[in-house]
Amino acid sequence: MSEHPLPPGHSGTTLPATPPPHARLGLVAIFGSTFFELVGYFMLLPLLLLRLKGADVSTTLAGLFAASGWVGVFVITPFASAITQRLGRRPTLWLAAAVPVVSTTGFLFTDWLPAWFVFDFIAGAASGLRWVLAEAVVAEFAPPLKRGRMVGLFETMVGTTFVIGPALLALVGPQNPLALWLVLASLAIGLVWSLLIPPLPTAVDAHSARVGLHGVWHALRAHPLIMAVGFVGGFFESGLTSILPLYGLSLGLGVTAATLLVSASGLGSALMMLPAGLLADRMSAAPGRSQASSHRSPQGEGIPVTAHPKQRFGDAHAVRLRLLHGCSVITLLATLVIPFVAQTPWLAAPVAFLWGGAGGCLYTLAMIDIGSREEGITLVNSTAVLVLSYTLGGVLAPALGAAMLDWAPVLGFPALLLAVAGPGWWLLRSASRAT
Repeated sequence: MSEHPLPPGHSGTTLPATPPPHARLGLVAIFGSTFFELVGYFMLLPLLLLRLKGADVSTTLAGLFAASGWVGVFVITPFASAITQRLGRRPTLWLAAAVPVVSTTGFLFTDWLPAWFVFDFIAGAASGLRWVLAEAVVAEFAPPLKRGRMVGLFETMVGTTFVIGPALLALVGPQNPLALWLVLASLAIGLVWSLLIPPLPTAVDAHSARVGLHGVWHALRAHPLIMAVGFVGGFFESGLTSILPLYGLSLGLGVTAATLLVSASGLGSALMMLPAGLLADRMSAAPGRSQASSHRSPQGEGIPVTAHPKQRFGDAHAVRLRLLHGCSVITLLATLVIPFVAQTPWLAAPVAFLWGGAGGCLYTLAMIDIGSREEGITLVNSTAVLVLSYTLGGVLAPALGAAMLDWAPVLGFPALLLAVAGPGWWLLRSASRAT
């Protein structure tokens, strides 16, 4: 392969043009194990909250309990690469599947609240480890020409667990003694699926990559734009969704209509992520190009170094930047509609749909992008920073958004959203023009 200068922030890792051996089995095992683990986890949290409220625990204390799982995600994510380097990717995935089974078993044997906080923290930490590593492995195992499809499908599957878990809990009944056993069964099935993960090839940077906080800082400096995109995606997809009922009530909607705004956001996320991944694949592919004849570009994608004459949209990295810019435009335009929603409340549902869909697509396309540039421990580092930035956006949006809805719903709330959507759009606009 001819020499080409590396773009700023590139790790220098040379990625294979074909996926690792047993990649298909690996993808099936990752999909299955993650699905059952997340269904169990999203049943567990509302179940425990409802039981706490049934025991007359204060709302504030119940809220702190719910936050303990997210604290676990925050604490473990920066060290995901260090754990992976020490144990290996396959054993780390086994660990992330086994720990929730053990911690959930603890809820069966004690009602002592401090112990519940510890169990929930541990379960959250394990879920954070699974989140980072599963995302990275899916991106690495996906065929280069179908990476967008696989990542988009994975994100869509993850989104369905947000609905399936609580729906199963409602079907069984939170007061039913079998509910916790059903959670445990789902987590145990996820553990069994994890055991089907085939041996993974040793990461080429297993001993040379920076890990821990140093590795995360290096990844942040390497991909600041992508991590900014993760923050915007988390703010609008995950964070705003949690306060949409409050926004609906501030518009004068009824309780049911306000609650359905959450469904509108979730529907947008579920319906738009897979098409975004497919579009990334389609737009970056040159007609008639075979995977076997592809070469690695400076951006790390399995495409010719010089764009194919029929590849109208440029190389794969440029395509993803254009799609990311398009999603940021949708987010900004939906936010600019807010002043009109007060006079036309029915606009709230379409706006929520676009926020959820565009926010989810921003995260999905960012994951596709870093998955096309890197592999091994370096990819785990970059994924960890993406997860951290997404989670930070998801945490700040409800905290700041709820305060603005309380203090200045007419001006403050729209100003807050524009303060996030506007810079995100500007950064992506500048980056896409530079390619």
